[in-house]
Amino acid sequence: MTIGRFVAGAALLAVTMATTGCLGKDSPTDSGQNADAKEFSLTIAANSISGGKNAAGADWIEKYVIPKFIEDQRAKGRTAKVTFQPSGASDEDYKSKIALDLRSGSGADIYSIDGIWVGEFADAGYIKPLDDVVGKDKVDAWDGWKQIPPSVQGNMSYEGKRFGVPSGTDGRVIYFNKKLFADAGLPTTWQPTSWDDIISAAQTIKSRLPGVTPIQLNAGTAMGEATTMQGALPLLVGAGQEIWSGGKWQGNTQAVRDMLGLYERVYSAGLGDNVLQQDAKGRDKSFQAFAEGRMAILLEGDYFWRGVVEPQKGIAKMADRNDKVGYAKIPAIRPSAGIRGQSFVSMSGGGGHVLNPASKFKQQAWELLQFMNGKDATVAQLAGAARITQRQDVNNEVLAGDPMLSFVAKEVLPLTAYRPGFAVYPRVSQALQQATLDVVGGTKTADAAAAYAKAVETIVGADKVAN
Repeated sequence: MTIGRFVAGAALLAVTMATTGCLGKDSPTDSGQNADAKEFSLTIAANSISGGKNAAGADWIEKYVIPKFIEDQRAKGRTAKVTFQPSGASDEDYKSKIALDLRSGSGADIYSIDGIWVGEFADAGYIKPLDDVVGKDKVDAWDGWKQIPPSVQGNMSYEGKRFGVPSGTDGRVIYFNKKLFADAGLPTTWQPTSWDDIISAAQTIKSRLPGVTPIQLNAGTAMGEATTMQGALPLLVGAGQEIWSGGKWQGNTQAVRDMLGLYERVYSAGLGDNVLQQDAKGRDKSFQAFAEGRMAILLEGDYFWRGVVEPQKGIAKMADRNDKVGYAKIPAIRPSAGIRGQSFVSMSGGGGHVLNPASKFKQQAWELLQFMNGKDATVAQLAGAARITQRQDVNNEVLAGDPMLSFVAKEVLPLTAYRPGFAVYPRVSQALQQATLDVVGGTKTADAAAAYAKAVETIVGADKVAN
């Protein structure tokens, strides 16, 4: 059985169980039950295991979270027993397992999930808004929300309601080679304010630096989700629309045509490498080209800075990274034309933790979830590494020595958006990838947008597509 068929069947069963009163050991309205218990047991589940997959996350839970929380509860006169339920499975197998647990009202009290699953699980009835599980007053009272930008809270939210607490995240920016910019007579403090600015810079590089690829804008199906997240979606929100909004998916809309139009401007004019977009190893080759000074502009996440061109351990090391690599916010198509009226935009990924609505100790589970996302626990989770977290106070502290990651945390995250958490999203994403591939191959924007819209209508139904 495919994961898509499984989720569809599970969602139907979940609805049936909910209407017959069989979903969960306690209903969400019983959030006060056992609230004053002096002794309680909780379980945390995550797709991580010591010595294996995501080992650092497992070690953090077992060696820091559990003993520290038990100690914290003991100081409050309570006896807590907390266990960890590790997993080293594939993401799809882990997802299937927790879906089965949640639909049957069993399993752990706290689950680690990918943010892209939130909408799907919410629609299936597997998870509930935090307000419904533990009470709005208690949820709102947590001071940790003040440290998590509303945009980042969106990673674990659905239809305006918080279903969990996000953990680490990331952000997309424009990288550029400052030496190449200087050689082309462009400013090394470049910050484009429109898509026209990007095209103008790329044209200057093309005319003045033969042999240099002006821009890498991920396109096509060979790069998979990297095309969608580093290219199509940032441009789409820059054109004023998220891929899913108001109950509908973007079809042949002005925003989609604008997004594909920029692809056409880049690849029809030879500002990008058309062949590279169809290469199975095209993304890695683009990394190497940038590191070697053969590519001037590239759109990527902060992973590119800390994992690709990182001077010691990067996969395309740049010993002079700090001197040569510039970074800028991704502009909207024109000032104030992005989503929420923004002049700059980004896209982010990441996961977080949710509460099991069937937990016997809901209030205590919420207290544990707050503890896991407190400042001290978040710092401990980093284990000395410099990575962007969900908390601005932690980012201000641990990223102080890294201006690029600080830039993303302070200036990019407040502007970001997230992918919609639906089971059909990967198929819509593939349709977007195909549309960009069509444009790279010479198809006109209008025709590529029309074909894309028909593909999405086939996937989700014509009534759920905005055209």
